[in-house]
Amino acid sequence: MTSEQIRDPETDDLLTPRNAAVVIIDYQPVQVNSIASMDRQLLVDNIVGVAKIARAYEVPIVHSTVNVQTGLNKPPIPQLRQALDGLPTYDRTSINAWEDREFVEAVKATGRRKLVMAALWTEACLTFPTLDALREGYQVYPVTDAVGGTSLAAHETALRRVEQAGARPITWVQLLCELQRDWARKETVGDFTRLFIETGGTAGLQFAYDRDEH
Repeated sequence: MTSEQIRDPETDDLLTPRNAAVVIIDYQPVQVNSIASMDRQLLVDNIVGVAKIARAYEVPIVHSTVNVQTGLNKPPIPQLRQALDGLPTYDRTSINAWEDREFVEAVKATGRRKLVMAALWTEACLTFPTLDALREGYQVYPVTDAVGGTSLAAHETALRRVEQAGARPITWVQLLCELQRDWARKETVGDFTRLFIETGGTAGLQFAYDRDEH
């Protein structure tokens, strides 16, 4: 049971804590409450899970909101604010975050070319910056179960559009497993198990049962 030598975490083709950044856009009350493509509580649980995964594995996070400073919109939902406590937020007026200078500068400042992206809505605030980032040579990984649209058709059509442009769909579970990759990386096994339990799903139920037995 000998694992291969750990690949260079900066050049690995798969996601690692050293080559990826997480981008979270517009998880504000109006946007969350208008989602019709999936259960809203599940959406909240999943995006909070994405944020906690990034923090546990020390992946840089770029967080953006829209129209908070203008007074036209509210701050992010409290569950996400708590998960991102202490991190800066880049507020904008543009629907497309890639048309905001401070946001793009923050993304570039991470030095990462793999962007794990989640935004509301799928058909607008996820699609537009994804397409622009792809054109600039980034690899973009939309977290499909942590994003949502104003209808199922809008959500699915937007995902097809970005995938056709080269985006690489991912789920929060896949993100967590890809960052961990090997049980021999013991320093993050505890966080791995905890995040499954906190975020939920069938694996989380089993992990919680196994932990209780011990």
